[in-house]
Amino acid sequence: MSKLRNVFISHHHADDEHVTNLTNLIGRKGFEIRNSSIRAKPANQARLDAGEIPEKTLKRLLRMKMSWASTVIVLIGKETHRRPWVDWEIRKANELGKRIVGVFTHGGTKADIPSALEKYGNALVNWNSASVIDAIEGKDSPFEEPGTSAPRDPVHATSTSRC
Repeated sequence: MSKLRNVFISHHHADDEHVTNLTNLIGRKGFEIRNSSIRAKPANQARLDAGEIPEKTLKRLLRMKMSWASTVIVLIGKETHRRPWVDWEIRKANELGKRIVGVFTHGGTKADIPSALEKYGNALVNWNSASVIDAIEGKDSPFEEPGTSAPRDPVHATSTSRC
């Protein structure tokens, strides 16, 4: 029996392939993800790159797509920390009260972690189906070193209050 979760996967558009690979990885464990994130077709990506879509329109679209997700997953690759939209999505997820889970792609390092994820993240795990599923479900909120299951301390204090 499949477990279905609504998530928003925040990522650098060059990492679109990792979005598919992540959903396949955890899908093999019977965990199904409905991802509401934006993966632009080439024509739309060209419009985005050319600045033809107003920022307020893009923010409204992202808010709408993120609002129904229970969890925001942040894929951490080589360029993630340099992407202002990823940082904005993490901050917006925090404002919306979403669980925020960072997942290192293969080759992701500590230097690639967006500053907003360090500030607002609930878990930071490696590319491992069990770790990702547990982090999404909130069973465990580990902060792992990249490429190993060795724990690291979170940068921020975890909130224990709920509204």
